[in-house]
Amino acid sequence: MKQRLIADFEKAFGKKPDRFFFAPGRVNLIGEHIDYNGGLVFPCALDLGTYAAVRRRDDDVIRLASGNFEQAVTVSVDSLAYDSSHGWTNYPKGVAVCFGITAGFDFYILGDLPNGAGLSSSASASMVTAVALNSAFGLGKSPVELAKLCQRAEFYNGVNCGIMDQFASAMGKRDHGILLDCNTLEYSHVPLNLGDFRIVITNTNKRRGLADSKYNERRAECEEALADLKKACDLTVLCDLTPEGFDKYETAICNEIPRKRAKHAVYENARTKAAAEAIQAGKWQEFAAALNSSHDSLRDLYEVSCDELDSLVNAAREYGSHQPGAVLGSRMTGAGFGGCTVSVVHKDHTDKFATFVGEKYHHEAGLTADFYVAQPGDGAREV
Repeated sequence: MKQRLIADFEKAFGKKPDRFFFAPGRVNLIGEHIDYNGGLVFPCALDLGTYAAVRRRDDDVIRLASGNFEQAVTVSVDSLAYDSSHGWTNYPKGVAVCFGITAGFDFYILGDLPNGAGLSSSASASMVTAVALNSAFGLGKSPVELAKLCQRAEFYNGVNCGIMDQFASAMGKRDHGILLDCNTLEYSHVPLNLGDFRIVITNTNKRRGLADSKYNERRAECEEALADLKKACDLTVLCDLTPEGFDKYETAICNEIPRKRAKHAVYENARTKAAAEAIQAGKWQEFAAALNSSHDSLRDLYEVSCDELDSLVNAAREYGSHQPGAVLGSRMTGAGFGGCTVSVVHKDHTDKFATFVGEKYHHEAGLTADFYVAQPGDGAREV
């Protein structure tokens, strides 16, 4: 990859790069759509992500190019406003704005994450920009500070997101998940001692066209629910409530839809804590139950699943019913409306699982799914 980066960089900009960086994507095992509600999430960084090469310049020109997109953009440091016609380059531009960069640089990225699959290709692109500029310009930011900065860069791009994707990309640890409290940013690395099981990511290959707009809509609905609940009880974020507390105060939420969104957030928070504890204790059936309940809640209460995601999850569960012990659980992961599912599959069944689920999905959805056996990897770094 490094040799290709050097060749591509030199072809794009006429000179060789100075340094090289990598930032991973992430898969969230459980804890979906609750990072912006102050809850617990349990992602892990992947060994897939975005590579970058950078070279500082002596002027105020920023040149951006990619091996994944044909579009290249040249701007000056004083003309970094968001521009929809600039496509993918708005992500590194947003990071440069949040850093307050005042000098030019050449920047080239090349990723092996499937775009639009819900594995945080945008957060990976932002994070690799952040670690590159942080090092190249000697800015001295910590990984947690970089995660917060990349979250602000998403705001620049019009997505009012939580912190999970950026934090997982910055703070990943090989063979570990991250149990993160999105309200306090307290976290712990949890060993993913899955034994004979593997994390299998399945990409629907349906582009998530609704994801950004519906994401902002769901966040607004949760804010409405929180405002109503604050009139009845003392809390700062939705996930301050336990399931028992929600059951007690749910009638304070005036409208049904925000009530459904809030119920998902509160119960998902409890599921995430239980799932992490189950992994550490080796209680696989409890972990499986949490994964399956998470998908059902995202489908029925949060309403961010879709026919394609449901088809993959149902096929995974069907395979598990035919082959006892082969599949612990399966659920959608990411923003929804397309993207990926995550399943926990016995190592002896990964190939047969992919064949069964893939054929059934193609018959039902008319699409070809891609399968990845995920390896939890380290966070963003120089390479």
